[in-house]
Amino acid sequence: MPGRLERSSVVVPTIGRPSLDALLDALAAAPGPRPAELILVDDRPSGAPLRPERPGLPPLRVVRTGGGGPARARNLGWRTARTEWVAFLDDDVVPDPDWYGQLADDLADLGPDVAGSQGRVRVPLPEDRRPTDWERSTAGLATSSWITADLAYRRAALAAMGGFDERFPRAFREDSDLALRVMDTGSRLVRGRRRITHPVRPVDRWVSLRVQAGNADDVLMRRLHGRGWRARADAPLGRRPQHLGVTVAALAAGGLAVAGRRRAAGLAAAAWLAGTAEFAWARIRPGPRNRPEVATMLATSALIPPLATWHWLRGVRQHRRVTRWRGAPDLVLFDRDGTLVHDFPYNGDPDWVRPVDGAREALDRLRTRGVRLGVVSNQSGVARGLISRAQVDACNARLAELLGPFDTVQVCPHGPDDGCACRKPAPGMVKAACAELDVDPARCVVVGDIGADVEAAVAAGAVGILVPTPVTRRSEVAAAPHRAATLAAAVDALLAGAW
Repeated sequence: MPGRLERSSVVVPTIGRPSLDALLDALAAAPGPRPAELILVDDRPSGAPLRPERPGLPPLRVVRTGGGGPARARNLGWRTARTEWVAFLDDDVVPDPDWYGQLADDLADLGPDVAGSQGRVRVPLPEDRRPTDWERSTAGLATSSWITADLAYRRAALAAMGGFDERFPRAFREDSDLALRVMDTGSRLVRGRRRITHPVRPVDRWVSLRVQAGNADDVLMRRLHGRGWRARADAPLGRRPQHLGVTVAALAAGGLAVAGRRRAAGLAAAAWLAGTAEFAWARIRPGPRNRPEVATMLATSALIPPLATWHWLRGVRQHRRVTRWRGAPDLVLFDRDGTLVHDFPYNGDPDWVRPVDGAREALDRLRTRGVRLGVVSNQSGVARGLISRAQVDACNARLAELLGPFDTVQVCPHGPDDGCACRKPAPGMVKAACAELDVDPARCVVVGDIGADVEAAVAAGAVGILVPTPVTRRSEVAAAPHRAATLAAAVDALLAGAW
């Protein structure tokens, strides 16, 4: 099904691990038609540019997050893509040789009610010995639901959900959260036939301690999806209740000893020791039982219960109040005069195009998150004969030189009495920009300095944010449902999903 494959992009977030080479080699060597694009999202805070080029890869693009974490990296990837389907692969997997063809088959003939298709994962374990605790944990990926090691989503579904919730800071639960939100809309997620191999990556002996931070993410999942989220996400509870009990026993033993209640302290200490020993044996019994593994299991089994409890309590405190994730908008349209640049009425001279303070930085922050940008500008000076359309275009070209490129520029050259459908507060320019870029107006925000900008947004089904200036009427400020003191503050709100 090459046609379906050509309407797909592959997104690979990476932190530059050596395993990336094996993934890219497999994608380059695989036979058959290629997807429209391979988007490599470099999620390192800094470092030399990646050198992923090799013959045989699909058309390649590399974008950078600056180190925002896996959810933000995936969001930048799908926002960069322009295809119907976006297939996510982790940077430590190896697709089967027929992965391209199987992806095409998996996506073929899926009805509009299907929002995503998950691939199948195999985790090779050692054949000459029993697997270690970490290897058994990694093997659980083979039966996990909706993990983005290999998961393709319709881009429209990702946009409607605002993508992955960036409040999940690590590669844990952010994919389950998205899947539950998608299924809450009535859409279905299905399993395909394509396969990847997920090798067990080498780790140090303390990795099991670091992964306990995921207990805070479990609290966020419960806040967002209720008590029954584990059953829906196929995520077993694990041993957190036992960890809490063991931790309470340890604290009680210490407190009772300080209080001089030796017998009670001894009983509490015995309970802690019994719980810790049971946990350690449960991890040691199925493993290779060699000296390094046993020593690691003994040490970490004593530390995991308090760490798990600590991170769970941290999550309870951090996520006391949460709202549904909305994400950044897909498109932000800016009024030009008074919002992006200082307002010189009927300006036709590019030399007088002077950005407001912080405008370039604010727009670049949106661009680095994959948000598309546009301009919607009333230019009645053309109708009045004060400036020409060529002068307007020259000023807009200068605007792009100073503030960076825009994905769409909409200009209304009519006067207030011309009765056109494009002059703000009419919605024509906003609707035209959304249609040009294939963006749902509900995922579009208009930022301007007067009430007409906000009214145009509302009339188009978009959201308006007013950034007042000294000439903005008080009545317009009072009527605006969303306001920001500065352009930078408006961008802060957009990136936080507060729009």
